Amino acid sequence: MKPLIGLPVQSQRTEAGYKILSVYCEAIAAGGGAPTLVPLVHGEQTLRALYARLDGVCLVGGGDVAPERYAATHPDWVNAATVDPERDRVEGALCGWALEDDKPLLAICRGVQMLNVAAGGTLYEDIAVLIPGALVHATAGMLPPNGIAHTVEVAPDSQLACLLGVEGARAQVVPVNSRHHQALRAVAPGLRVTAQAPDGVIEAVEAGAGGHTRIVGVQWHPEGMWPGDATMTRLFARFCALCECHR
Repeated sequence: MKPLIGLPVQSQRTEAGYKILSVYCEAIAAGGGAPTLVPLVHGEQTLRALYARLDGVCLVGGGDVAPERYAATHPDWVNAATVDPERDRVEGALCGWALEDDKPLLAICRGVQMLNVAAGGTLYEDIAVLIPGALVHATAGMLPPNGIAHTVEVAPDSQLACLLGVEGARAQVVPVNSRHHQALRAVAPGLRVTAQAPDGVIEAVEAGAGGHTRIVGVQWHPEGMWPGDATMTRLFARFCALCECHR
């Protein structure tokens, strides 16, 4: 059987319901996983029971993490219209449990920010304001989802390098898209940086050291580059394989 991989949804603001972009589910399915949606249920026991049945978790992109979750220095620069406290609650719990269990977790864009905050890290509330000389990372209105915005340098001794298929003795440069206005600031204890953009913005973290973790977060959108990009297609396939080995 294919590994069961949970993807938390986001609140539907206009009516009672949930939503998620289908491309995330399609990428997981193409990679060999069985995607299932994780609703924003109340009750820790119910959520924990659902988590226990999952072979892996994929946190997807979306709006800003609530500033109170990391004592934001400049909360006014958070896009309040996109904050989803219920999603933060559910994803925060999933991150905590996955870190305890080393259950496979792939955190994408907002997901890597949530992973860092859940583990005790902080965020830059707005790259353009707080990081002088930074590249343009918020390219949603400028480039298509698969448009290359910049490169990242991937640490050679990382699980990320393995998932991307760029293992080797030296750091490898990988072209990526970019659709975010926030970024990791103080990296949480227990996480390490495994990729950075040319301007120094953190583009990936993972748990532990030595490339043996099952918990990886990336700041770009691999689902936007899939399926035309072989490297990002491999990322989803190898993540799903990690989930299958965890069963």
